[in-house]
Amino acid sequence: MKTLDKQQPTGLLIAFALVCVVSAVALVYTKHEARKLFVELERLSDERDELNIEWGQLQIEQSTWATHARIETLATGELKLSRPEAGDVYVIERQ
Repeated sequence: MKTLDKQQPTGLLIAFALVCVVSAVALVYTKHEARKLFVELERLSDERDELNIEWGQLQIEQSTWATHARIETLATGELKLSRPEAGDVYVIERQ
């Protein structure tokens, strides 16, 4: 019977070491990419929140500019428009 050699083959040891190094580098790379993507997500979330705030402010501004009282004031003041008299109004019926 032959005695088994207690020494590991060098090639196998190098291959395992290389696999461990590649695995460690891949882990570091994926963690780095995940952190970059998370930072981008947070930036975009902040931008979305700012745009939502601006949208709300624009809606308030639009409702302010479009009030009936303001439009009537502009029509009578700047455009010199007036309401027609009852006799000047004609109703046209479609048949």
